[in-house]
Amino acid sequence: MDKKPDDEGNVIDLFTRKPVNETESEKIIRLAPELDGLEMLYSNDANPGKLFSMKILCWALKKDGTVDALVPWLNKLVPARELNDPLNGRWEGYYDSFHDHAFFEAPEYKRTELETAALYFQTKEEDPDFILQEIGDNIGTHAILTEDNFHTLMLIHVTSWRLYNDGRIHAMLADEKKVETTPILPKDECLFPAQEHEDFKYFFHHIIANKIKHGDPDAIAAFTEMIED
Repeated sequence: MDKKPDDEGNVIDLFTRKPVNETESEKIIRLAPELDGLEMLYSNDANPGKLFSMKILCWALKKDGTVDALVPWLNKLVPARELNDPLNGRWEGYYDSFHDHAFFEAPEYKRTELETAALYFQTKEEDPDFILQEIGDNIGTHAILTEDNFHTLMLIHVTSWRLYNDGRIHAMLADEKKVETTPILPKDECLFPAQEHEDFKYFFHHIIANKIKHGDPDAIAAFTEMIED
């Protein structure tokens, strides 16, 4: 972790070397898609002594130089290290299946990619809604929308993730009524942000989403238990 406090306890901006407040230091300024299948490891209280894994969507660089993995979790895109829900999961590290080993810091090659790209694509644009970056979803994330308290559901594949100038990240879904060309790619005019839709509830990995689509009883039971909690 590269937080560097100055004499007043502030955090130093990675590029300007000037102090930034704590809220500003947490702002995400660059994303790097995870293309090698690295995973997040997590545990929960319901299964003591057992580790679970989840594919990482991307790596994120914050303004203070901190790098962490991002994963879709319940209704948010969260930094892996900040995962701290006793019932659903706590971060335990990362896993590289290619080399069959666990690790606890972002890979150096990802840090280098993020820092050099952030430096190259720096902008003086101040509009918080300015789109800094948009990356395709490469782990099959789905969003659940429901307008009648889960009596009926819409499971929609997340096309892309859009990073704004103020650090917000939106999952972008396709409005089928507005599709004009296929395949649907990032920045397509038919896309809308899931988190701003009044019917949006949760994100699901594609394996679970497909089980729900096909009526798998175990998946349905687990989903029902989750929404009842």
